[in-house]
Formats: sequence, C-alpha cells, structure tokens
Amino acid sequence: MMNLFKQYNTLIRSSFIIVIISSFFACSSLEKNQKNKNKDLKIIGYVAGYEDFDPAKVDAVKLTHINYAFANIVDGGVQFELATDSIKIRSLMRLKKQNPDLKVLFSIGGWVWSDQFSDIAAYSDSREKFAKSAVKLMESYDFDGIDIDWEYPGQLGEDNVFRTADKENFTLLLSELRKQLDIQDKVAKTHYLLTIAAGANQKYIDHTDLKKAHQYLDFINVMCYDFYSGPFHQTGHHANLYPSSDVKFVGNNGASTITRLLEVGIPANKLILGIPFYGRKWEKVSPENNGLYQSAETTNEIISSWKIAEEMQSGKFKKLYDNEAKASYLWNAEDRVFISYERPKEIKLKSEFIKESGLGGAMFWEYSLDNNKELLEQLFESIKK
Repeated sequence: MMNLFKQYNTLIRSSFIIVIISSFFACSSLEKNQKNKNKDLKIIGYVAGYEDFDPAKVDAVKLTHINYAFANIVDGGVQFELATDSIKIRSLMRLKKQNPDLKVLFSIGGWVWSDQFSDIAAYSDSREKFAKSAVKLMESYDFDGIDIDWEYPGQLGEDNVFRTADKENFTLLLSELRKQLDIQDKVAKTHYLLTIAAGANQKYIDHTDLKKAHQYLDFINVMCYDFYSGPFHQTGHHANLYPSSDVKFVGNNGASTITRLLEVGIPANKLILGIPFYGRKWEKVSPENNGLYQSAETTNEIISSWKIAEEMQSGKFKKLYDNEAKASYLWNAEDRVFISYERPKEIKLKSEFIKESGLGGAMFWEYSLDNNKELLEQLFESIKK
C-alpha cells in the first residue's frame, strides 16, 4: 500500500512539472507571437519639405515608412515645387543605410495643393496623364510608393474646385494609379505602395467610396486629429481617442472614426491611426470650465510640442486631463489661453487601442514638430515592444 502511495505521489509531481513546463512554453510562444505581430505594425512619419528641418536628423530606426510632403499638381502632372526638395529627398533616401527596411514615399496634395484633384480625376485621359507623371516622378527619385492627400473629395477644402462626381472619380483615380504602379512593379520586380491620407469624419466617408477604393490601396492613413481646428472659435480636444460627455458641440474622436471605417468594410489591418505631434492653441477664451469647450475670440493655431514646452515654462498653465476623452489640455487663466495637446500618455493609450483593434499601425504628422523626440520615443516603445 505504501509503495502504491509513493508511486501516486511521484506521478502527481511529474504531472505538475509537465504542466509548469507546458505553461512556460505556451507563454513564451504567445509572447513570441505577439512580438512578431508587433514587428508588422507600421510607424509612418510625415516629413514636410517646407519646414526648416534637416531630414538627416530623422531617427530612421524608429520608423517603418516616411511620407515626404508635398508634391504639387501642375499642368495635369506631378512635380516638386521647392528648390530644397531634391536635397531633402536625397537626405531621406540615405536613411536607408540606418534602416534597410525603411520605405520612403512621397505625398501629393495636402491642404494647400488639393485644388487640382477634382479636375484631373474627372476624365480618363487626365487621370492617366496624372498617374503616369506621378509614377515617373517616383522612379526618378527611387521612392517606394505614392501617397495621395486629397483634402477633400466632394468638399470645398481650402478653396478647391469640387464635384458631386468626386466620389466615383476618386476611386477611378486610385484605380489608374494602381494600374500604372502595377506596370512598374513588373519592370522593377517589386511592389510599389499606394496609400492615402483620409479624413476622420462622416463627411469624408459620405463623399468617398472607400469600400471600393481600398482594394487599390496598401493602407489608409486616417487623420485622427484636428477635430477642433481651423475656423473653430470654440475650444475642444483636437485628437481625443474617445468622446466626452461634457461636449455641447458634437465633436469627433479617434475610436468612433475607426469604427465607422470598419463598418464601411475596410479591413482593420489597412487602417493606420493618425496621431498629431503638435497641439492646437486658442486665445481670449471664455474662462468657464477651465476653457474647455468654450468660445474664443480667435481661431486656433498649430503649436509644436517644443513650443508648448516653452509656454509651460511661464508657470501660468495648469495641466488638465479629460478622463472620458483620454485627452490632455492646458489652461492659462491669467491670459485666457487654451491648448489641446498630445502627451506620451495619450500615445501609449492609442498604441494599445491599435493593437486591441487589430489595426495596421500608427501615422503621425509631422516629424519636425517633435524635435525632442519624446512622442516618437513613446510611440516606438508602445508599438514595437
């Protein structure tokens, strides 16, 4: 009987050890799989050629893609307009020595240079001319792809020509671009990327047909910022991840935007969550509620992360946080100044949201606005590790 008891105890201990070892390897396997998934996540940084910034300072190791902005539409074709563009582009290309996997694309359009899109997208011959010109420009600089930043199909934008037909023509333009890129794919025996910068509101979804258009795209950079911007004489969070119950004006938020795009039928891994490396500043703000969701005598302005740090040195600003919206803001009661801004705390939360939602990664505008690299450091740490 005693011998049977010893055998039983030995069997139990052996089984326990096997369970522990199996659990260890299972956990290790899960951790390894998660790290492999993280490696596939993208970190896309826009570099604006018009900023007084040396692209050689870009930390290429912490990026998977760079979008150089912007090329303009001239006489139906595509070209760079600034005298410094060629020098800066070559500087970006040299970053591949630091990171051989780095992809460098160029962006066409933007807020100022979207005025010609509707015209060139309206006709098959002009779409073909545009697409061939864009691919030729891509080849001449050895870019890895093209990013279209049409702000916005079917909408006025800064002061753009627009048509009801933009909705269909936008898809046709992307189809022609993909066609011309595919031709070059065969020549170069590689895959050239085609991406877009997409608006983050229902109007953008209504004026585009992304359910069809996404088939021509490698991924979509969703501009989940500037929710309160431009002509707004009312303060608010310009890049909040979630809604706030305190808001009287129905604003937007990153999570709702992504949900709407998923409902359209876009695969989650094609959606890239846009993050701002800058803030929005209002002056002469009504003092109620620490300036949040209050009227302002001025419209707002973009303020870089390093300029925000300088402003905070005055000692006049109070750091505040909207726990519902997951958004930080600053209030200067003495001068009635309100600033909505991004901190590493928000970057970390958005990175977690990206992983939980199965998205393709993160994009940010714009590299030079975070010259101490605090936000990029947090983004890389949260996305890739």
